Amino acid sequence: MKQSQAFIHTSRSAPSEAEAASHQLLIRGSYIRQTAAGIYTYLPLGRRVLQRLEQLIRQAMEGAHAQELLMPAMQPVELWQQSGRHESYGDHLLQLEDRHHRRFVLGPTHEELITDLLRSELGSYRQLPVTLYQIQTKFRDESRPRSGLLRGREFLMKDAYSFATDMQDLDDAYLAMFKAYEQLFSQCDLQFRAVEADGGAISDAGATHEFIALTDAGEDIIACCTHCDYAANLEKAQYRRQHDHVSVPSNHVQPELIHTPDVRTIAQLTSYLAIDSAAIAKSILFLADGEPVLVMVRGDHDINEVKVQNYMQATELVLANPETVLQLTGTQVGFLGAYSLNRQCESTSAIRILMDNAVYAMPHAVIGANQEHYHYRHIVPALHIQEAEAGDFRNAVQGEACPRCHEGKLQMASGLELGHVFKLGTKYSEALQADVQLASGERQHLIMGCYGIGVSRLMAAIVEQHHDEHGIVWPIRVAPYHVHIIIISMKDEQQCEIATTLYEQLKASGIDVLLDDREERPGVKFKDADLIGIPLRVIVGKGIATGELEWSNRLTGEKYSLSVGQVIEHTTKVIQ
Repeated sequence: MKQSQAFIHTSRSAPSEAEAASHQLLIRGSYIRQTAAGIYTYLPLGRRVLQRLEQLIRQAMEGAHAQELLMPAMQPVELWQQSGRHESYGDHLLQLEDRHHRRFVLGPTHEELITDLLRSELGSYRQLPVTLYQIQTKFRDESRPRSGLLRGREFLMKDAYSFATDMQDLDDAYLAMFKAYEQLFSQCDLQFRAVEADGGAISDAGATHEFIALTDAGEDIIACCTHCDYAANLEKAQYRRQHDHVSVPSNHVQPELIHTPDVRTIAQLTSYLAIDSAAIAKSILFLADGEPVLVMVRGDHDINEVKVQNYMQATELVLANPETVLQLTGTQVGFLGAYSLNRQCESTSAIRILMDNAVYAMPHAVIGANQEHYHYRHIVPALHIQEAEAGDFRNAVQGEACPRCHEGKLQMASGLELGHVFKLGTKYSEALQADVQLASGERQHLIMGCYGIGVSRLMAAIVEQHHDEHGIVWPIRVAPYHVHIIIISMKDEQQCEIATTLYEQLKASGIDVLLDDREERPGVKFKDADLIGIPLRVIVGKGIATGELEWSNRLTGEKYSLSVGQVIEHTTKVIQ
């Protein structure tokens, strides 16, 4: 492509709201333009990158024996009602109604629709196993779309679905897709980890992994072992307990009520009592499907809401607001505590109390007294709060012992989810009555797996890991063009002739080339080239008088003076 004819409009600055590096550089480099919050137009350069990614994805899917199809974005709302996800997905669903008042969902994912398709197409176990996939636009009504392509309301996604009649076939499909993802993200030159994750509302079969790109721009926190290959999303991360048995002090004193005027936070309490936050047991009230549940963790720990929700087997877990706390417990937020709670509160039924293992192991603790401006100290949680259910209800923290090996410690890292693989089991096939006849004549619900990749997010993740202070530095396999030829002076006939000849020869060799033939100053061309980020660059300048061109690789920093023939030979070797 000749740049004088290309629709490429770079910018020296990005919108003020663009904080992520990928958001800034994809706008400045003329890859995307915002249409509305979380909705983007892909300009020609951006579309070329997406096409590269789609090509790699299709190769990976073929290797996993998956077949491509394309389903509609509009899905009948009845399918979502049958699966039970119409309510659980809530406000994230974008819905519409046609002129005949039929209701539809703009698909955020396609488990319901693919299951509906398979239940009408399959009749016998002989037609299984099968894996189908598509690359299609998805829609989710994000409340806070931000960071460009990292969190959008409309985005490109690859979603695949496997169907089988036994768990072995599901395991085989899952493993094949797992390996395909590893291959794909490696081809994109990404630093990533496959981590154990929580299946959330989408899965009930347990096994699920996220593929996380390591970047500070990510919203995910992952825990990785320093010694073994254990890695998990923070929502799922476990740790090795240091104290399996709790010994109650034989000389413990009785709980003491202490006056703590206007001391409501952990920071205020540690300062007022001159104690460490690890000596405090904080109590937080949640509603699990409307049922109140009090969760206790140490003052230096954070509650893991996913663990709480899974323990409660709840569809929804929400933090109780101050009004609800006061109504159910008669206590102001900041002074809530589990000791004698159900004897003091005005609730008609007992509030369930979940106590984290670290609290259960505390020999003494400071907790809220359920009276404004008061706390208790000298509480022995295992002794004084015996109605509590002990378990793992907190986030793992840096430096804790690995749950899998005895030598390693957990390290925390920021990351960005690229893909997710699930074993769905029969969650959707049972809800939508999708089954086949077995050899025995019995009917069997389809056993499903689901495998997603955010394609547009993958594009942004690559930029997050591959950029410098000047612009994007695309890996060769995903770059919009392989080579960027820059003519220093369009007035120099020899430069133009050699550059054009090289341009045509590289194209004839199957190499994608962008030729900067604009009437612009060299500094402008170089700045644009840095922003756009094509990895291989050839500068045709004054050196042409002696037959030399400047060839450089932004990925490696290599620079050489080469002849035209050497440029073609060297470029071909690098790209292959």
